[in-house]
This record gives sequence, structure tokens and C-alpha cells, in this order.
Amino acid sequence: MTNTPEAPALIERRGHVMLITLNRPQARNAVNADMCILVGDALAEADKDPDVRAVVLTGAGDKAFCAGADLKAITRGEAVIPPGREKWGLAGYVGQAISKPTIAAVNGPALGGGTELVLASDLVVAADTAVFGLPEVARGLIAGAGGAFRLAAKLPQAVAMELLLTGEPITAAQALELHLINRVVPAVDVVDVALELAAKIAANAPLAVAATKRIALAQTESGDRPTESIGWEMTSAALETVAYSEDAKEGPRAFAEKRAPVWQGR
Repeated sequence: MTNTPEAPALIERRGHVMLITLNRPQARNAVNADMCILVGDALAEADKDPDVRAVVLTGAGDKAFCAGADLKAITRGEAVIPPGREKWGLAGYVGQAISKPTIAAVNGPALGGGTELVLASDLVVAADTAVFGLPEVARGLIAGAGGAFRLAAKLPQAVAMELLLTGEPITAAQALELHLINRVVPAVDVVDVALELAAKIAANAPLAVAATKRIALAQTESGDRPTESIGWEMTSAALETVAYSEDAKEGPRAFAEKRAPVWQGR
């Protein structure tokens, strides 16, 4: 795969590790359709290639890991998940469960869809500048890329419910204390530390690592995770109702206008 500086995602090989960099720093690495295709195809390639034993996902620049879906593209009527790629989900990542371990190297804020990319990863190394959260309810929306059920699965129920229902963010230090992430390091070191962790995994027997991941996550060889199927079904059903509501229009509008939203409950 040939990388160009303006490509929305950069794909590199570092030994047995594939490094994927979300490369739209001017847009806080927000996800558009082209990024979705590049990342999704790279993951599919990593899953099939026996020479790839782990994947690291990070973001370009120091402003954000990922700001979620590109709202400007959505406003223009553009799909951020291309037709035919719906099962792979946001960034071609959240719904594509591969057999190789994945590590998020969170270089900055990861709110909304950024946190959902983190939750879809097996391990997480975060910069000390990172923040996490699912603020969708404050915008009249829901976390539609697996965030609601994955956060509830990873944290004690009372903690997850507070974060989900208030939409309040937490710092990297708090996320570490809650065991939501694995490491907190200075921002300049985040990718190097993630690559070191990936290299430790890649040094182990690849078939054993892949099988261990599948067993731990109840993941079939085809990539299905039956334990998450209900979560995805309920998310899809809720999106049909919430995404087209008056409140879903009011939330982003109020945010853009820097005012408190006026909810109608419809």
C-alpha cells in the first residue's frame, strides 16, 4: 500500500506490527468515508497476513486521537461509512473484529467516536493529555458505534451508567484507575510504548495468541462475537428512533451556537 502525505490514513509495517495512523489532524482526525475504507482494508489485510501479528492504531498530530464521525461531511449529506462497509462500522474498525491483537495508542482527546475506537481495541496506551467520554446524550444522540454496551461491559455498572448518562469525560489518569486502559505515558512516548507492547505480543506464538484472543472475547474464527450481537441490534434500533428526532437536530445546533439546548423529548 502506497502512503501519500494527504491520505486520510497512513499504513506502515514495523516488523510484525502494522501501524495505522488516522491522518486528518486538521479535522481532529474525524472519520470520513475515505478513512473508513483505508483503515478497514488495512485491518482485513492484517487479519489475513501471517506476517502481521499485532496492530497499533493512533492519530496524527497532538490535537486529538479521533473526534468521531466527520460532522461537516454528514452535514453535506455524505456518508462516513461507505455503502457495503456498514458491518465494519466507524472508521472500518469498531465492527471489524480481527484475530490479531489491536492496541490503541491514544495521542490526545478521544471523545465520542474516539472513545468507541478505544473500546473496540484489545489494549490501550494513552497519552497523559488524553481524555475519554461518550457525550452523545448531551447532544441529543446515542453512542452508535458500540460505545454504550462496550463501556458497560468493561466497567462496573454504576461507573459505566454515570459516564453514559451524564456524558461527562474522564482523564487518562482516571481511566487508568478504572482499568479502562493499560498505560498512561507522556504524549511524545505514546506510539513508541504501544509499539513496544505490540512487539512483546508479536514475539509470542502467533496461532496461540490468536486463539487466546478468540477465547477471551468469545470471538469465532469468522470474527463474530455473539455476546455483542444484542448490543448491536439494540443500538441499530435506537438509532432509527433517536437519530432523526428533533432533539438530535437541536443538540448539535446548540453546541455549534454555544448555548444550552432546549430539549423537546421528540
